[in-house]
Amino acid sequence: MRIAIIGTGAIASYVERSLAATPHTIKAVLVRPERVQEAPGRFVGSISALPDELEAVVDCAGHGALRDHGPAILERGLDLVSVSVGALADAALSAKLEAAAMRGNTRLHLASGAIGALDCLQSARVGTLDKVTYVGRKPPCGWKGSPAESVTNLDAMQSGAVTHFVGSARDAALRYPRNANVAAAVALAGVGFDSTEVRLIADADIRENVHEIRARGDFGAFQFRVCGKSLPDNPRSSALAAMSVIAKLDQISRRIMP
Repeated sequence: MRIAIIGTGAIASYVERSLAATPHTIKAVLVRPERVQEAPGRFVGSISALPDELEAVVDCAGHGALRDHGPAILERGLDLVSVSVGALADAALSAKLEAAAMRGNTRLHLASGAIGALDCLQSARVGTLDKVTYVGRKPPCGWKGSPAESVTNLDAMQSGAVTHFVGSARDAALRYPRNANVAAAVALAGVGFDSTEVRLIADADIRENVHEIRARGDFGAFQFRVCGKSLPDNPRSSALAAMSVIAKLDQISRRIMP
């Protein structure tokens, strides 16, 4: 596929390096207008400046990028792959994106690979899902720049764990836009943003990000746990989430999908 990338951060850099070994080609990088001169011909500062031959755009830049650029990309006729799953907790934005996709006859593909078992949740909701809980644990440094800093001194944590958020997936995604995309992905796959219970924990005794899903319903019950490493460039970004962007591009470009 011929694609453009939004952003130049840790996830975008990983995606760019990984795509070098695939048939996909990056034709442009969408950045803020003041940065275009850093790489003329490669960086573009607006949707209208994107090349005509594109087949898809990959959002690696966070909730703000999806909010600012998503509707225009979809309405232009380009599919959009985004890691900013939590942005859909904003009901108005979600509706705006869906309307734009309908006008452009396009799709928004959510790359939510930081957590598994979502297929199981999607199947289980065909019956009745009584309860879905997501628990996210990260080392203290993984919560820097989030509301966790108002609950505990992250720098002073040497051992033990502190639960700094308990609430719905919608509240988690809106309050922790850089940290709660997994909670949003679980909500979308299962019982929705308002019915999915979330606990977020700073744990000084772990070195990896730990994600747990617990679900119960007509199908029975399951527990799923994954211990994922962060990207070296950003302790808030999951390596598996970045990998899921490449997997999603491969999936939507195939004629036969698993």
